[in-house]
Amino acid sequence: MATPSTPVDLPCPGESPTPAPSKPAGPSKPAAQPGDHYAENHGFMVPVPLHGRQRCDGLAAVTRIRHALEPLRKRGDFDPASTRSALTHLGYATAKVQSYQDGPTGVGFLVDASPMCLEGTMNSRTTEADAFGGYPDHFGCDQPSGGH
Repeated sequence: MATPSTPVDLPCPGESPTPAPSKPAGPSKPAAQPGDHYAENHGFMVPVPLHGRQRCDGLAAVTRIRHALEPLRKRGDFDPASTRSALTHLGYATAKVQSYQDGPTGVGFLVDASPMCLEGTMNSRTTEADAFGGYPDHFGCDQPSGGH
């Protein structure tokens, strides 16, 4: 019986190749205890990674988002409406962009740019964004709240 292979991702435009992380020396983490099904039962909450061309598209979208939000961050504009406006000006449909207050000086956002999802935060220190392919067994980009 053949096992599925892990996709190999080549560097995307503008990305420098990095060596694969090496395993730390010493004992590995012990296996889950018998009867412990936490990882199995919560696997539906783990985002699906992007591979190949979609991964490169995701990295490019993350770069565009960071550049669009950085002026807001620098002037201390942490209004979710400003964040949403900046994201829709990038071409994302208004109905597919969510933004929310994340503390007094922070904003979170989620963009459904099917087939990829873009999420992140912006605060007084940094602008973070990530691209992923949704969630297993779930339609949409919002993290599922119930399992099986």
